[in-house]
Amino acid sequence: MKLIDSKTLLNLAKAYAGETQAYTRYKFIEYGARNEGYNALSEVIDKVVFNEFNHARMLYTAIQQASDKTIDNIDIATGYPFKEKWNLIENLKLAADDEAAEIKIYKEFEKTAREEGFEEIANLFKMIGSVEECHKKLFEDLHNQMSTGTLYKKTKSVKWKCAGCGYEAEGKEPWEICPLCKAKQGFVMLKLQDGVC
Repeated sequence: MKLIDSKTLLNLAKAYAGETQAYTRYKFIEYGARNEGYNALSEVIDKVVFNEFNHARMLYTAIQQASDKTIDNIDIATGYPFKEKWNLIENLKLAADDEAAEIKIYKEFEKTAREEGFEEIANLFKMIGSVEECHKKLFEDLHNQMSTGTLYKKTKSVKWKCAGCGYEAEGKEPWEICPLCKAKQGFVMLKLQDGVC
């Protein structure tokens, strides 16, 4: 079977559309975090945004392998989430939910690609799915910390570091204003739960 005639090509196009939309949705969340003064949080989310960009890039590259000619259009009809609003904490939960849905979809896409004989593409879907699992855990952890007020409050002393200047200090909570560079608390690097990618 040729890729141009396969269900795998349609799945690549759906995945590409999904990744580009995730890129934009997460960019909105990153923007919201930055606007609320959570610069370190926005930097963490920005790394996810860059991951989604690269997923889309690799999927687009795979689509281009389907034909030596220009592919004018791939007609895909599928649903995409539009749940996020302008609430940072809720958006972190919704992003985790979106990632959980993507994990299931990538497993289905991987299975189809293997059945159609496209092992390299099946492996691409599998690898992207494993990264989405990491994103899900990350968004769950961030949501939990934000909703419980533990983003900058810990039960035991930890080392906090200013992302602006590198100043470090230990304590259950970081400073409100960095004693070295005077950056606000939102610049303090985050402590993620063990096991979060």
